[in-house]
Amino acid sequence: MAPDTVSLRYFLVLAQELNFTRAAARIGIAQPALSARMRRLEAELGTSLLVRSTRSVVLTTAGAALAESAPPALAALDRAWDIARKAGAGELGTLRIGYSLSAGAETAPALVDRLIRSSPGLEVGAVPMATPEISPAVADGRIDAGITRGEQPGRGVRRYLLRQMRVGVQLVQHHPLAEHPEIEIADAAAYPLRLPDRATNPVIHDELAALFRDTRPQPRFRTPAVSFDMSQRDLRDGLTLAPSGETAIITQSAGLTWRPLRGAPAMTMHLVLPRVQSPLHRRIRAVAQTLALELHWLPD
Repeated sequence: MAPDTVSLRYFLVLAQELNFTRAAARIGIAQPALSARMRRLEAELGTSLLVRSTRSVVLTTAGAALAESAPPALAALDRAWDIARKAGAGELGTLRIGYSLSAGAETAPALVDRLIRSSPGLEVGAVPMATPEISPAVADGRIDAGITRGEQPGRGVRRYLLRQMRVGVQLVQHHPLAEHPEIEIADAAAYPLRLPDRATNPVIHDELAALFRDTRPQPRFRTPAVSFDMSQRDLRDGLTLAPSGETAIITQSAGLTWRPLRGAPAMTMHLVLPRVQSPLHRRIRAVAQTLALELHWLPD
């Protein structure tokens, strides 16, 4: 059997000092305890490592060989322990994150950047996905984590509140309502409202539509011809307003602006993880919680 690493490390100090008194003081133990350790080490190896006298300590041939070969072996063992510790803490491995388009402007990049900076051993990949696909993909292991807008349904997952955002509307800068720092919900409802296709994202469609449930007359909702309309022509022409979270400010096109809706409830983003979680999943959650607090994504 290999000797215990504590005795081996003590031996290496003694091999450098060649003096029991100095070696014991450097290690921080009593000299008799160091002598006893060395005797046990020699007994385990079945050979003498030291030639002792009242004035000096000399390494035997076996002792010199051990002093030369032990440091790289101990360094390799230290690396193995460190790798195991990091793996147990979720700091190693490959991490796959799926995020909805609305999370891609700021939330997902901030989390990915923090994961990479805090855990250099992680390989992090992130890909945009249709929002309803994220929770099922987390549940069946196609991705390790997801970021969704709204509390998307799905079995086999746990959701953690990651961010709350003010709700407002995007509109063209020369629109009459753009003159106000906040817009009343009833005033916004007087114009056609541009919502995401319900078939593509029913949770967000229903959440935004619910803002105007009590307005009279009932608002007119319009859905773009494609789920992610890059042209936004109806907005640019002032024909519609687009209810959205405040992250729309980051990605909005030139000529558009964003105003909050007075009294509207906050929209949410959630971190989605599997119900049964590994150290890697727990690491993601811990980093996400710290980031949310630092960036004030959640109320105090």
